[in-house]
Amino acid sequence: MESVLSRAEVERPVAPEDAGRADFYALLAALFHHAPDGKLLRTLALAAPLEGGGALAGAWKGLVAASAVMEEEAVAEEYETLFVGVGKAKVSIYSGWYTGATAVDHPRVRIIEDLAALGLARSFGVSEPEDHFAGLLDAMRVLVAGGAGRAPASLGEQKRFYEAHVKPGMGKFLAAVREAPESNYYRKVAAVGEAFAGIENESFNLG
Repeated sequence: MESVLSRAEVERPVAPEDAGRADFYALLAALFHHAPDGKLLRTLALAAPLEGGGALAGAWKGLVAASAVMEEEAVAEEYETLFVGVGKAKVSIYSGWYTGATAVDHPRVRIIEDLAALGLARSFGVSEPEDHFAGLLDAMRVLVAGGAGRAPASLGEQKRFYEAHVKPGMGKFLAAVREAPESNYYRKVAAVGEAFAGIENESFNLG
């Protein structure tokens, strides 16, 4: 996925656990930005199982298995049906839909302000609104692992952005994806997202 943020990278060591977190944010951002192509499906199909068991390991196993049998054209059609649609998408991919946004009080304004305060700028040519979940997840990737012209953010900065802009709508969004009758492959993606978000929620609560 071409990042929705500036791509200038900062070389700085990242702890293995944070590198793993950043990888999940990057993958989820990519899968919600557009349907996986054949190359990504093949890569996921060959991915190793996660160690330690638990909800995330089980959800990951399901996504890997689905990637091994899913055809690129079918998942592209599913993405279009779920998140784009003709006239109206089956599932909104914008956080404002789930947080009661209004024309007067919309989360995009606060997201823009917070991204600017963190030194993150949108790449030229990016047209998606700031509350698109792919953009929010990609912002978390940068905050966790660095990049976009900056070093990794402190845990406190990560927590503030996550709890202000990702957590409020993420659970409802993923549940909507999982429960949509048209959801097949993306039901597996949602399961991974829910399990990963559960770990992030718990970690930030302890931090």
